[in-house]
Amino acid sequence: MAPSEGGARASTLSDVARRAGVSIATASKALNGRGDVAPATRKRVTEAAEELTFTPNAMARGLLAGRTGTVGLLTSDLEGRFMIPILSGAEDAFGAGQVNVFLCDARGDAIREQHHLRALLSRRVDGIIVVGRQTDPRPSLGPDIPVPVVYAYSPSDDPRDLSLTPDNYAGGRLAIEHLLATGRRRIAHITGDPLYAAAQDRLAGARAALEAAGLALVGEPMFSGWSEHWGRDAAAMLLAQHPDVDAIFCGSDQIARGVLDTARDLGRRVPDDLAVIGYDNWELLATGSRPEITSIDANLQQLGRHAAQRVFDAIDGVDIGAGTHHTLVRLIIRGSTIARR
Repeated sequence: MAPSEGGARASTLSDVARRAGVSIATASKALNGRGDVAPATRKRVTEAAEELTFTPNAMARGLLAGRTGTVGLLTSDLEGRFMIPILSGAEDAFGAGQVNVFLCDARGDAIREQHHLRALLSRRVDGIIVVGRQTDPRPSLGPDIPVPVVYAYSPSDDPRDLSLTPDNYAGGRLAIEHLLATGRRRIAHITGDPLYAAAQDRLAGARAALEAAGLALVGEPMFSGWSEHWGRDAAAMLLAQHPDVDAIFCGSDQIARGVLDTARDLGRRVPDDLAVIGYDNWELLATGSRPEITSIDANLQQLGRHAAQRVFDAIDGVDIGAGTHHTLVRLIIRGSTIARR
């Protein structure tokens, strides 16, 4: 029965969860407008809250008791293009105005990072998302942080931490499978710094897809910088040595744009004579190219949403697990691999 008007205690989140037949964590998610709750479950929880006259103010007290409603986002990539979509996705999951985000840029400096960490903890944030600038493992903040921590993009080097990072191996496979599906068989690879885990993972995925088709890369993979300049130079060398190449898988969209420049200079029609696929789906660059660049999208907004949801779960007392988890990537098809009609 609902509590009486006079003197009886106000209904709690626990009461709502019990009435709806769900856990307290699920009731919290449903009433907080979180997206990771089935519609039928959300309806059941909402109806239970109404039956128990669980008011918004009571809900706020139940959800935020002992909490500040703030989350820290600690990054080393404030000037880069990877952190912003991750932040955007996290804010989508946090909900407009429901959770405040403190953004701190460590600029790749360990001392600055510790300073920001102390500042976030002094503000009593409820959780922290750590965002790196590359997919190589980074040092853990340590096991003694008093709030939940989730690592996004750059995984922690401690398997006890929870890390979410794009599946670059799957991305390499996906790129080659797309080129094969368009009829390409003489495929080469131009990529960036060989010391980056992303470069090696994408190459491994590409080789696996080619091997499954009974093929191999044309020539050796070409490593250097992640730049248009390198793309132009590498494509010139590659096409001089292997003029019969019919597709190039590029390790980044910047490299792909440089490849397009050289292809145009050499009279190679893209995609008729030569298909070109990039990586990262940097939309400003990919859609501003001639032709527009087909690319593998790391789906960073979704990564940010997942990271925020894990922080929410941990705040709600749910065991979020540990280890490195790879998130899905996707193919964005444009005119550099399939001619636009």
